[in-house]
Amino acid sequence: MFGFLKADPVKKLRKTYDQKSTDAMLAQRKGDIKTYSMLTAEAEELWKEIEKLEAAKK
Repeated sequence: MFGFLKADPVKKLRKTYDQKSTDAMLAQRKGDIKTYSMLTAEAEELWKEIEKLEAAKK
């Protein structure tokens, strides 16, 4: 009945994914390859989780 009041977990994960990707890009531009690779790996894990949640919705 009040489903519209529930927070969408995919939306929160996408926001976190976007932030990690942006931080990774900035780290790469600064030449910090170690941080870039760590942030990219974290972003990829988030993306896998997003895909899994979206597949469960359908």
